[in-house]
Amino acid sequence: MSRFPVENIRNFSIIAHVDHGKSTLADRLLELTGTIDKTKNNKQVLDKLQVERERGITVKAQTASLFHNYEGKQYLLNLIDTPGHVDFSYEVSRSLSACQGVLLVVDANEGIQAQTVANFFLAFEAQLSVIPVINKIDLKNADPERVENQIEKVFDIPSDECIKISAKLGTNVESVLQAVIERIPPPKVHRKNPLRALVFDSTFDHYRGVVANVALFDGVVSKGDKIVSAHTQKTYEVNEVGVLNPNEQPTHKLYAGQVGYLIAGMKDVTEAQIGDTLHLHKQPVEPLPGFKSAKPMVFAGIYPVDQSEYNNLKSAIEKLTLNDSSVTIHRDSSLALGAGWRLGFLGLLHMEVFNQRLEQEYNASVILTTPTVPYKAVLSSSKLIKARRAVQKNMMFIDQNRVMLKYLFPLNEIVVDFYDSLKSLSSGYASFDYEDAGYQTAELVKMDILLNGNTVEELVTVVHKDKAHSIGKAMCERLKDCLPRQLFEIAIQASIGSKIIARETVKAYRKNVLAKCYGGDITRKMKLLKKQAEGKKKLRKIGNIEVPKDTFIKVLKTQSSK
Repeated sequence: MSRFPVENIRNFSIIAHVDHGKSTLADRLLELTGTIDKTKNNKQVLDKLQVERERGITVKAQTASLFHNYEGKQYLLNLIDTPGHVDFSYEVSRSLSACQGVLLVVDANEGIQAQTVANFFLAFEAQLSVIPVINKIDLKNADPERVENQIEKVFDIPSDECIKISAKLGTNVESVLQAVIERIPPPKVHRKNPLRALVFDSTFDHYRGVVANVALFDGVVSKGDKIVSAHTQKTYEVNEVGVLNPNEQPTHKLYAGQVGYLIAGMKDVTEAQIGDTLHLHKQPVEPLPGFKSAKPMVFAGIYPVDQSEYNNLKSAIEKLTLNDSSVTIHRDSSLALGAGWRLGFLGLLHMEVFNQRLEQEYNASVILTTPTVPYKAVLSSSKLIKARRAVQKNMMFIDQNRVMLKYLFPLNEIVVDFYDSLKSLSSGYASFDYEDAGYQTAELVKMDILLNGNTVEELVTVVHKDKAHSIGKAMCERLKDCLPRQLFEIAIQASIGSKIIARETVKAYRKNVLAKCYGGDITRKMKLLKKQAEGKKKLRKIGNIEVPKDTFIKVLKTQSSK
């Protein structure tokens, strides 16, 4: 790695809206630089997770070091392929901290879309060089000239700076490598200064402990060095350093300006903090700024199916959140489900992917529910307890195409899928941010959901008095669709106190006891039906209603849609 002076290093990311061809372009760049062999099987090479392969999207930012000869000089190009979905925008912002430039990929057919704009401004705010790349020019309906005009109008980038390619066919991709070398500056670092490395991502290996992805801003690090975490002040010995090519490739040293991985015997997941600064023992440095904490938009409760699996699930969640630091965790408990956690996610897809990764990577079976939102209720006594529409404040037109709305929302209105619904209704163009505004008085009531007269603790919720009937009716209807039929009738009721405000019924599987009755006295038929009904009543009292594990989150999501 010492063969690459700072001026021959380029650190860049590929950013774009979802499905605009980032991963395909990354595959072609890996092939052109000889990092991987050119075969027909090279699809989503950097998408290593099973969930990424199944869904066809990038979930985790992935790094690859490319070695490329240009005009007689050997260059080190550190590429980071980033996700395109809004739920994983935190991955993008962290990846950009290790870069000096970006390739902004835009679909020649779709043009500029929501995350194109959002990711551009992330790069713009980080003062990175932006190279616009118009992809999929081979499509029948492609209109690269229209997209060029969009880029010039929205981003103020001259149209002659756009590179037109087809990543799928490999058309003109070599021009992208040339632009990376010529238009992205080398990192501004000092190799003679003491070591200063930023941890911008990490994973957990069962045998080697924490594997930290680092960007070196100053100094050199090598195997055997003693390093210190600026966050925990703990000292470690470096066991291995290397680059990702795209698989781990150990090296003797890493130098300032380079991006690679580092293993230093961190066995506890709490010891590796995303955004931490590493420095040499007895050579303290000013810590790097790190990252702004992610703000959760969707919340969910998570519990083990069996409480005996609590510790295993705890370990799995800790290891997975090490790899996905945008998830927030708070301990929670349920009378029915026992001990668990309240997790905050950046969106519904983020939540689904996290749950899928728990099952696939850690073989963990969990129950997802919607957690309670804390309220303060003033009782007739002076005691305060924790129980569990929107008012417009301002509207300002930023320009001809954008308007900013300020509302005062009850937290209960946004905790489930408000953000996801907003993105869907606005085709991904609207964005949303919030901050705590304190407590206010409101006409709230506690609503119970009953199954055959028994309260379901997981579905007890606090709702506004005016919305209680519509929410109760919707939850009963959703629960009716989710519950499997039994040999007995299931009465689903929503109640406020002793008052039933909504009801649905799941009919029982019923045997036709009159099948062998041909004519005859009607009283015989009535006796048979009465006898059957009495048997159903007994079953109804003793029947054990099995509820699918994903029922609660489905039912409680109806609150936000009403």
